[in-house]
Amino acid sequence: MEKKLVYTGKTKNVYALDNGNYLLKFKDDCTGKDGVFDPGENSVGLTIDGVGDVNLRMSVYFFEKINAAGIKTHYVSANLDDTTMEVLPAKVFGKGLEVICRHKAVGSFFRRYSDYIEEGADLPEYVEMTFKNDAKGDPLVTKEGLIALGVMTSQQYDDMVAMTQKITRIVADDLKEKGLVLYDIKFEFGYDADGKVMLIDEIASGNMRVYKDGQYIDPMTLSKLFFA
Repeated sequence: MEKKLVYTGKTKNVYALDNGNYLLKFKDDCTGKDGVFDPGENSVGLTIDGVGDVNLRMSVYFFEKINAAGIKTHYVSANLDDTTMEVLPAKVFGKGLEVICRHKAVGSFFRRYSDYIEEGADLPEYVEMTFKNDAKGDPLVTKEGLIALGVMTSQQYDDMVAMTQKITRIVADDLKEKGLVLYDIKFEFGYDADGKVMLIDEIASGNMRVYKDGQYIDPMTLSKLFFA
């Protein structure tokens, strides 16, 4: 099948296929700073041999589970030999939106609301959305804001929250079986030609904050534990 490069990303390249779908090529480049891996950083800081492979494997594992649960995603198939994933076409919301589901008060959530909550306190599948904008520090946005700005409809927002909570449950339950506790996880969603919301991008260790016996597990260690 013919493929044409349409976008070079930090951790993935995107190709258009002649069947109307797209091909994501996972790379070994990681976001970070000064040679230290950091999923929150906005630039490529280092290359870790095999990270593209393990990110694809984890994504495939979860996308297949999520599809089987009847939740719409962009996942079609994958070729582990050449670290690629075929996906359905999807439009992103606005110029890109990150959706975070939080089970524990840590990270930026705790920094914002530490007057009201203790670090590590339980949260009830709390969903928040931020615009992807490095220069503005990924600003938080409310449902009303997203509707007023014309980024999405009320129905799309409600669908996205419900899907986020269901997907987070699938991931958290799976990690729990391995003795791991999910604190929070970050997703990206898009929509198809009919405006239906679908999960896009990847579900990899770099997108989640996971603890074991009260200790934070860095993404590379998490990937190893996950497939042990």
